[in-house]
Amino acid sequence: MPGVSQKTKIKLLVSENSSTFKPMDVKTRTLVIGDIHGGLKALEQVIERVEVTQEDNLLFLGDYVDGWSESFEVIEYLLALEASHSCIFIKGNHDVWCHEWLQTGVADQVWLKHGGTGTIASYKNCSDVQKERHLDFFSRLKNYHTDSQHRLFIHAGFSSMHGPAHEHYQSNYNWDRTLWEVARTMDPAIPKSSPLYPERLKLYSEIYIGHTPTLAYNQSVPMHRMNVWNIDTGAGFYGKLSVLDARTKKFWQSDALPKLYSGENGRNKP
Repeated sequence: MPGVSQKTKIKLLVSENSSTFKPMDVKTRTLVIGDIHGGLKALEQVIERVEVTQEDNLLFLGDYVDGWSESFEVIEYLLALEASHSCIFIKGNHDVWCHEWLQTGVADQVWLKHGGTGTIASYKNCSDVQKERHLDFFSRLKNYHTDSQHRLFIHAGFSSMHGPAHEHYQSNYNWDRTLWEVARTMDPAIPKSSPLYPERLKLYSEIYIGHTPTLAYNQSVPMHRMNVWNIDTGAGFYGKLSVLDARTKKFWQSDALPKLYSGENGRNKP
């Protein structure tokens, strides 16, 4: 498994159990992982800092590729993790681009400018067997996930006031920023019973998103507005990779990605 240390492989491959989300109890954590963007070193580091166990549910919010030099290796790592842990993988907009390239061999020109070139380079030694496994991985990514506690996990957002199941444009799952903008600019004093309270936010007890780096708001940690949590702390740029416990709201972070990938730019302009 290229890019994955022997120590990590031993930790991950301790069980052949299929990946099934466990029912919530006092011992089970739902750990929400932000946008990784090819930063395997950060992912390995934060997984170790969280002290992830097989009792944990792992929920990844998407954008596994594009940024740092180990996009291929990140997918290999996640496939190994899925073999031994309960995992849910959400689809991000960068994952859509990568999947299309793997299917067709044609690279979207916008994608190439936003990390696609580095991702293609990371696949240079990919075997046919590995490519098929990655195609299967990308095809299984979920647009969104809801759990028994009426929490929504989605990469970007949705625009329908009736919820993501009624979304007319499915690309909104991967691209929409209006949900976060609405939550971020709302007056927290407005009660849920008010007609001014957005219908979209009433639909779920909590909503977890990535996609929009908190660095854009001069924040280096997960942000909370109304009932929406933004876990993308800019790992694709100069920020850190974050993992948040959905029950306690405790979070862990990797080192800043430029520190882990000295000499690389990630998605930062040279």
